Amino acid sequence: MDITPITEAIQRDALWVVFVNVLLQQLGLPIPAVPTLLVAGSLAASSGRAGQMLAAAVLASVLADWIWYLAGRAFGYRVLSALCRLSINPGSCVSETEGRFIQWGAWSLVVAKFVPGFSIVAPPIAGSLRMPLPSFVAAAGLGAALWAGAAIFAGWWLRAELQTALEIMNRHGGTAVVAVAMALGVWLVWKLWQKYRFEQLAAIPHITPVELAEALKSKKPPLLLDFRGDAMIAQEGPIARATPARLDDLPQAVGPWPKDHRIVTLCACPQDATAVRAARVLMKLGYTSVRPLKGGYDAWMKQLGEPGHGSR
Repeated sequence: MDITPITEAIQRDALWVVFVNVLLQQLGLPIPAVPTLLVAGSLAASSGRAGQMLAAAVLASVLADWIWYLAGRAFGYRVLSALCRLSINPGSCVSETEGRFIQWGAWSLVVAKFVPGFSIVAPPIAGSLRMPLPSFVAAAGLGAALWAGAAIFAGWWLRAELQTALEIMNRHGGTAVVAVAMALGVWLVWKLWQKYRFEQLAAIPHITPVELAEALKSKKPPLLLDFRGDAMIAQEGPIARATPARLDDLPQAVGPWPKDHRIVTLCACPQDATAVRAARVLMKLGYTSVRPLKGGYDAWMKQLGEPGHGSR
């Protein structure tokens, strides 16, 4: 396999190749951009050329982030939920992502590019939380500059080694393609294994919204724990008779409740990921009657006849 046309294309149209590759990756397509940045850096004949490539990468990254920011601002957590559903690992869910963003603040956008799975979801979170646009653009631009700059500089610093690698790939293209395909296969198997492990973790009895509604009318209603993030609760409103909780402070959330008291966990995650994890933790703590709510927040709102907002 002759990869010379690829390297020639990068040399001839480096700025456009870098811009389009980074833009597509940051929009969510499974197209890695770091290899392109490395090659582009190795082919940069001068610091000025490298600077132009860096500017193209930063512009593309910020443009993609801005699009996701506007989507989050317009559609709120529905965008984030949709992105999380597209993840092979359903454990990447709304409340965890929001918690990370709130913990790091604007710096989360700076480091997002270096955290797998966080780069795409951080901008819509920023939009949902109404982060000021100038602050967003500044943080996103700084993060993109550090990320792309590190890759381009590494490519320039290791240009001799990369040129040698490209020559080897040109001579043994078939073997290189097989090696890359095997690496991708290992990565995919690992991700599917994570998905399988989560599905096994989630294989516990759930409670339906209808059953929960009936249980709350009983003389001994269950303790309803709401694992939506703080910002989502503020945006959508609290749920009546629910106690806000986090995985980190579960013992405090259940407090003096007897071990045999019924507990229902609720979240706004795809496949009820956080609610399932919370239920598992509570079971390990000795609570004998714990059930995640099937369908989570959206299903409960539909049961109450209030889709799209909370019980205020």
